Amino acid sequence: MGAFALLHRGIDGMRGLPVVRQLRRAAFDRQFANDRRAHLFRGAFDSVDAASASAPTTAPIGYDNPGSAQMYLQRLQIDEYDYPAMFWLSSALAEGMRSIADFGGSVGIKYFAFGKFMWFPPDLVWRVIDVPAVVALGREFAASKGARAALTFSEHLADADGMDVIYASGSLQYMPQSLPEMLSGLSRKPRRIVVNTTPIHPDRSFFTLNSIGTAYCPYRVVARDTFVQGVKAHGYQLRDEWQNFGKQLSLPFETGCSIEHYSGFCFDAKL
Repeated sequence: MGAFALLHRGIDGMRGLPVVRQLRRAAFDRQFANDRRAHLFRGAFDSVDAASASAPTTAPIGYDNPGSAQMYLQRLQIDEYDYPAMFWLSSALAEGMRSIADFGGSVGIKYFAFGKFMWFPPDLVWRVIDVPAVVALGREFAASKGARAALTFSEHLADADGMDVIYASGSLQYMPQSLPEMLSGLSRKPRRIVVNTTPIHPDRSFFTLNSIGTAYCPYRVVARDTFVQGVKAHGYQLRDEWQNFGKQLSLPFETGCSIEHYSGFCFDAKL
C-alpha cells in the first residue's frame, strides 16, 4: 500500500474516534442551527413531538409562517421526477375523475406546472390543502396569475372528503398524520392516490428534523412495506411504484438511516 493510501486510511480511522466524532457532530449542530441556506437533516426520533422538541431556537417550526410560505413562488416547473405522477394524474382525468386534492401543494405549483402539458377538463376541481400561511398566499398568488376557478385552497384535511384523487408530492413527510391516518378521517375516500417524492426507507420508520432554511420541520420517514400495507388496508391496490433518482436523504451520524432515492406510488381503490 502506497504512502498516499496509508495517509487516507489513517485519516479515516481518526474520523471514527469518539472524541473526533464528538467534535464533528458539534460542528454539524452549529451549522444546522445557523446555516439558513442549507437543506439539512439531523437526528432520528420515535415521534413527531420528539423531533420538534429537538429543534434549535434560531428559526420557527413548520411551514405555517410567511418565510416558508414564499419558498416555492418560483418553482412553477416540471422536474424530471414528476413524469410518473403526471402520467397517473392524466390517466385519472381521462378515466373521468374530475377532482384532485393536492396535499401540501403550496401555492398550486404543480397545478400551474402540469397545466402547460396536461389536459385539464372544464369541470376540473384542483383543491390545494395546506397550512394557513400557505393557503392565504396561494389565494393571492392564484388571483395574480389569473388562475381558473378550478384552483381552490383549503386549510382543512376534511375538504379532501369525496375528492376523486389525492395527490401528494413531497408533502407526506411534513404532515403530522400518516397517509393511512388521514384516510381514516375520510368518509368518502378517493378512487386514486398518487404519491411522489416521498422518503421511503427499505425497512425502517422514524422521524428526523429537517432544516428548510426558513424553519425546522419534523420529517416522517416510513418503511416501504409499512407504507404500502397501510394504504392497502384502506381498500386499495398498488398500481405502480417508482424511484425518484436525484432526490436523496443524507442523515449524518445515524447509521443506516440515509436514503439513496425517494419514491412514488399509485394506488387505486378496489372495485
